[in-house]
Amino acid sequence: MTVGVPTCKINTPVVDVARYLIENNVEELVILGEEGEGVGTCGFKELVDAYNLDDIRELTVEEVMSEGVPELPSDITLKLAAQLMKDKGIRVAYMNHNSAGIIYPAALISYKHLVRHLAARDESEIKDLGISAERKSPLEVFIERRDGARKQTGLS
Repeated sequence: MTVGVPTCKINTPVVDVARYLIENNVEELVILGEEGEGVGTCGFKELVDAYNLDDIRELTVEEVMSEGVPELPSDITLKLAAQLMKDKGIRVAYMNHNSAGIIYPAALISYKHLVRHLAARDESEIKDLGISAERKSPLEVFIERRDGARKQTGLS
């Protein structure tokens, strides 16, 4: 699984979602409501389905998303996770966290994770996954994003 879930606001343009998926090699995003709660998902399936709609480039993610955020418990085996995902017809499932009554997605598991696990020769090939994976501190992430934004605007 991956701790940390890619998200966007409900009013995000579909074009921006498509770009994010491609540029970041992400399968889908969780769509966040007003309180930061997960209200839906949007991935390749939803975007391809949107081709049936008029003015696809003018749509927001709210107009094309799948409602709800498919959830799995975090303490199940990979074999059970794979079976539940298959039974539910989903390629990505989320583990949620409850903070002050707001439930939001905190981690995800996808078909890609399952196939990576199968393909791994040993644990070192999947050490970037799961709770024990090495992560940057929030400060390190902030500094990277700040410096990236400065570089884009020419302020560095």
